[in-house]
Amino acid sequence: MAADYQMQLAPQTLDTADAKARPLLEQANAKLGFVPNMYEGMAKAPGVLDTYLHGYELFRNDSGFAPPEQEVVFLTISRLNGCAYCMSAHSMLADKMSQVPADVLEAIRGGQPIPDERLAALAEFTRVMFETRGMPSQTDVKAFLDAGFEEQQVLQIVLALAVKTLSNYSNHVNHPEVDDAFAGHAWQG
Repeated sequence: MAADYQMQLAPQTLDTADAKARPLLEQANAKLGFVPNMYEGMAKAPGVLDTYLHGYELFRNDSGFAPPEQEVVFLTISRLNGCAYCMSAHSMLADKMSQVPADVLEAIRGGQPIPDERLAALAEFTRVMFETRGMPSQTDVKAFLDAGFEEQQVLQIVLALAVKTLSNYSNHVNHPEVDDAFAGHAWQG
């Protein structure tokens, strides 16, 4: 399901950004070597981009999830939200940086059962948190904890949901083109 509304405001680029957005885009350019199209769209409201970048960094650094687990969470949420841009970006990260097993990545991208018990439990709990709006049952939490995760990580899933809601929803209204860096992992919902 594609969003039919597209914002008419021009993306904020390094050349056109206002005083609030420019430092955020400069930071991204310094860190990544380019400014993702998604960031240029989010920078139309600099608080959105700033909040996203801050939450994303906290999840990456402090969630207690290993990099492959982080990608499973982000990919699961992005797939549930139908965000082709984030599915493409996180598929590339999963494949090239986070060491997500290829069969796990393909299962998530295709909406198929995940062939790794722990990662399947993580994806399932993420789905439950998404679909219940953060109201898991005792049974849901027990299955998550029994898979080897910590109770504090329930809240880390909440953080990931918040971060991905910012990016997925922004992408729905901005329709950014998938950057060349992610194009080899393009995803169609």
